[in-house]
Amino acid sequence: MKKIIFGLFTATLLVGCTDDLNTEPRIEQSLDNLLDSDPNATLGILGKLYGGLALHGIGIPGSGNQQADIAGDDPGETVFFRAIWNMQELTTDIAKNRWGDGGLDPLTTATNWVPTNKFFGYLYNRSYFNIAQINNFIIDVQKTDDANAELYVAEARFLRALFYYYLMDTFGGVVLVTEADGVTGVSRAKSTRTEVFDFVESELLAVEETIPANNEYGRANKAAVHMLLAKVYLNAAVYTGTDRYADALTYSEKVILESPFTLDDDYQSIFQGDNFTSPEIIFPIIGDRNTVQSFGTATYLTNGSLGDTTMPIAEFGNSESWFGHRCTPAIYGLFGDLETTADSRAIFWTEGHSYEMDDYRTWESGYPTTKFQNQYSDGSSGQSRFSDTDIPLFRLADAYLMYAEAFFRGGGGSAAQAVDYINALRERAYGDASGNITEADLTEQFLIDERARELYYEGHRRQDLIRFGRFTGGTYNWPWKGNVADGTSIPDHYNLFPFPLEALQANPLLEQNPGYTN
Repeated sequence: MKKIIFGLFTATLLVGCTDDLNTEPRIEQSLDNLLDSDPNATLGILGKLYGGLALHGIGIPGSGNQQADIAGDDPGETVFFRAIWNMQELTTDIAKNRWGDGGLDPLTTATNWVPTNKFFGYLYNRSYFNIAQINNFIIDVQKTDDANAELYVAEARFLRALFYYYLMDTFGGVVLVTEADGVTGVSRAKSTRTEVFDFVESELLAVEETIPANNEYGRANKAAVHMLLAKVYLNAAVYTGTDRYADALTYSEKVILESPFTLDDDYQSIFQGDNFTSPEIIFPIIGDRNTVQSFGTATYLTNGSLGDTTMPIAEFGNSESWFGHRCTPAIYGLFGDLETTADSRAIFWTEGHSYEMDDYRTWESGYPTTKFQNQYSDGSSGQSRFSDTDIPLFRLADAYLMYAEAFFRGGGGSAAQAVDYINALRERAYGDASGNITEADLTEQFLIDERARELYYEGHRRQDLIRFGRFTGGTYNWPWKGNVADGTSIPDHYNLFPFPLEALQANPLLEQNPGYTN
């Protein structure tokens, strides 16, 4: 059985706000006092920091006894992974959501993005809440005599770099606040996107040697650090205007050659209820039906992608279906004829659903995917409301794809190696060499399509489309882009999201991103 690193340490109650500069938590005991009574208190609080990726706070959302980290918002919707997944997948060609409530329609159609849309606030508030707790943890743990303090601080800095990476990716230049600012907060303007990039890079390089190659499952390891560096470098031209493809290739190769991780033999098993056994998952967001009861982890993907009027939900280990997400023809069309394709990555439910997505608000329009499912790889598990499935935030296959892309973009390396890495993924998908490519196939179009085939539904697509110059404008249109059934051009300023109105009100020095009005 997997260990749950973020069993909540309930002696510390953390309360958030929308002010990105206010880093002061409400605490019931100091860390020193907690350590007197519990020598594992520091690890427990570190677990809370990891829990910031998966949980809304304490308790089950909607149960009446939950304690939400962020007051005023719907706890189930404020979970970090759910927030970033909505931004990275629903805004693209991968998936559409039919609920339409509270600002989801603007995301799923990439239109009418305004600062008052609550979903921009969810991502922003949750990220800064998590950063604030990390800063306080770093301050406190450095005052203790804990023998593992250096490691715990390094892990906290990795998590902080991860949140700033996502903020940089989605909002551009943002306010940088660290433990050096203390616990009372400061008021300042946002840093440039390049300055945030430099901060994230420097933090990851600083902890690279401290974080071990092998760590407890669910905690940062050296490959996770290298993976995040590779992703930062691969997108450097977008973030800073200067490419770093050579560095992206170097760190992708470090992940591949210097880590203990290997490709899983079975693609589907990477996304099932017992995927903690997968040798491919480098850094997971942990799910557990009993101890991680969240509406924002894989539960959001499994329940949200099922509808019991068209699908036998029990076969996927579910007791609930939410009739929410369906993929679009833009993604399942990349696999050709779904009835005859030999590519095992084409995991879509077609019965009772139409190929075309004529109306994204209609459940039967478009194919759901059962890529993420509660069922275990051996067919067991029973039915559950909450998912045991871990989110593979970083997995080895992405490093293979990043190496190939970095090579293609002039980052060095070898054509033969790039092709071999791609073919390793395709041989797993096809079960043999029938889907293999040659160097001549390694084109820009192939690379963006192959990333979609391998990584769809995992929270990468918007970033990929922007890097390939296909998100805004009309170069590439997909169903319901621009709120048109066949897709239409959207403005270039949509490459960044608007800062939430409440953040602008809380920090008068924060300037709105270009193209948006407050």
